[in-house]
Amino acid sequence: QVQPVESGGGLVQSGGSLRLSCAASGSDGRFYSMGWYRQAPGKERELVAHITSGASTQYADSVQGRFTISRDNAKNTVFLQMNDLKPEDTAVYYCYLYLGGTRVWGQGTLVTVSS
Repeated sequence: QVQPVESGGGLVQSGGSLRLSCAASGSDGRFYSMGWYRQAPGKERELVAHITSGASTQYADSVQGRFTISRDNAKNTVFLQMNDLKPEDTAVYYCYLYLGGTRVWGQGTLVTVSS
Protein backbone atom coordinates (compact mmCIF):
# COMPACT_ATOMS: atom_id res chain seq x y z
CA GLN A 1 0.00 0.00 0.00
CA VAL A 2 1.11 3.54 -0.72
CA GLN A 3 2.43 5.26 2.39
CA PRO A 4 3.52 8.90 2.90
CA VAL A 5 7.04 9.24 4.31
CA GLU A 6 7.97 12.65 5.73
CA SER A 7 11.36 14.27 6.27
CA GLY A 8 12.79 17.70 6.97
CA GLY A 9 11.56 18.72 10.41
CA GLY A 10 13.81 20.23 13.05
CA LEU A 11 14.60 23.23 15.21
CA VAL A 12 14.73 26.72 13.75
CA GLN A 13 14.73 30.25 15.12
CA SER A 14 11.81 32.59 14.68
CA GLY A 15 11.92 34.13 11.21
CA GLY A 16 13.79 31.19 9.77
CA SER A 17 12.83 28.66 7.11
CA LEU A 18 12.41 24.91 6.77
CA ARG A 19 11.35 22.65 3.94
CA LEU A 20 9.40 19.49 4.59
CA SER A 21 9.25 16.65 2.08
CA CYS A 22 6.73 13.86 1.74
CA ALA A 23 7.29 10.97 -0.62
CA ALA A 24 4.53 8.56 -1.61
CA SER A 25 6.38 5.33 -0.87
CA GLY A 26 5.17 2.29 -2.78
CA SER A 27 3.45 4.43 -5.36
CA ASP A 28 1.79 2.67 -8.26
CA GLY A 29 2.46 5.61 -10.56
CA ARG A 30 -0.78 7.43 -9.90
CA PHE A 31 -0.75 11.00 -8.67
CA TYR A 32 -2.53 11.64 -5.41
CA SER A 33 -3.97 14.67 -3.76
CA MET A 34 -1.68 15.27 -0.79
CA GLY A 35 -1.13 17.77 1.95
CA TRP A 36 -0.08 18.60 5.47
CA TYR A 37 -1.83 18.89 8.77
CA ARG A 38 -0.19 19.94 12.02
CA GLN A 39 -0.92 19.36 15.66
CA ALA A 40 0.47 21.55 18.41
CA PRO A 41 0.54 20.39 22.05
CA GLY A 42 -2.93 20.55 23.56
CA LYS A 43 -4.56 21.54 20.27
CA GLU A 44 -6.55 19.80 17.59
CA ARG A 45 -4.99 18.74 14.32
CA GLU A 46 -5.46 21.46 11.69
CA LEU A 47 -5.05 21.61 7.94
CA VAL A 48 -1.96 23.55 6.83
CA ALA A 49 -1.91 23.10 3.06
CA HIS A 50 -3.31 20.84 0.36
CA ILE A 51 -2.35 20.19 -3.24
CA THR A 52 -4.39 18.26 -5.78
CA SER A 53 -3.03 15.89 -8.41
CA GLY A 54 -3.44 18.81 -10.84
CA ALA A 55 -1.42 21.11 -8.52
CA SER A 56 -4.27 23.29 -7.28
CA THR A 57 -3.43 24.48 -3.79
CA GLN A 58 -5.20 25.48 -0.60
CA TYR A 59 -3.76 27.05 2.56
CA ALA A 60 -4.81 27.79 6.10
CA ASP A 61 -5.22 31.51 6.72
CA SER A 62 -2.50 31.38 9.37
CA VAL A 63 0.19 30.29 6.87
CA GLN A 64 -1.01 32.04 3.70
CA GLY A 65 1.87 34.03 2.20
CA ARG A 66 4.50 32.28 4.35
CA PHE A 67 4.17 28.62 3.35
CA THR A 68 4.20 27.16 -0.15
CA ILE A 69 3.15 23.64 -1.08
CA SER A 70 4.42 22.14 -4.32
CA ARG A 71 4.88 18.75 -5.91
CA ASP A 72 7.28 16.85 -8.11
CA ASN A 73 5.19 14.26 -9.91
CA ALA A 74 8.23 12.53 -11.35
CA LYS A 75 9.30 11.70 -7.79
CA ASN A 76 5.76 11.49 -6.37
CA THR A 77 6.88 13.89 -3.69
CA VAL A 78 5.23 16.92 -2.13
CA PHE A 79 7.13 19.76 -0.48
CA LEU A 80 6.14 22.33 2.10
CA GLN A 81 8.40 25.37 2.06
CA MET A 82 7.94 27.25 5.33
CA ASN A 83 9.29 30.78 5.56
CA ASP A 84 9.12 33.43 8.27
CA LEU A 85 8.42 30.76 10.85
CA LYS A 86 6.86 31.80 14.14
CA PRO A 87 6.82 30.09 17.55
CA GLU A 88 3.12 29.35 17.00
CA ASP A 89 4.10 27.18 14.02
CA THR A 90 5.66 24.70 16.46
CA ALA A 91 3.85 21.39 15.97
CA VAL A 92 4.11 17.87 14.64
CA TYR A 93 3.46 18.08 10.91
CA TYR A 94 1.68 15.15 9.33
CA CYS A 95 1.66 14.45 5.62
CA TYR A 96 -1.30 12.68 4.10
CA LEU A 97 -2.46 11.44 0.73
CA TYR A 98 -5.88 10.45 -0.55
CA LEU A 99 -6.07 6.84 -1.64
CA GLY A 100 -9.44 5.53 -2.79
CA GLY A 101 -11.23 8.30 -0.91
CA THR A 102 -9.38 7.51 2.33
CA ARG A 103 -6.75 9.75 3.91
CA VAL A 104 -3.53 7.83 4.59
CA TRP A 105 -1.25 9.47 7.18
CA GLY A 106 2.49 9.64 7.54
CA GLN A 107 4.24 9.22 10.88
CA GLY A 108 4.73 12.94 11.45
CA THR A 109 7.77 15.18 11.77
CA LEU A 110 8.40 17.69 14.54
CA VAL A 111 8.97 21.35 13.76
CA THR A 112 10.10 23.53 16.66
CA VAL A 113 10.41 27.29 16.27
CA SER A 114 12.27 29.06 19.05
CA SER A 115 11.65 32.71 19.90
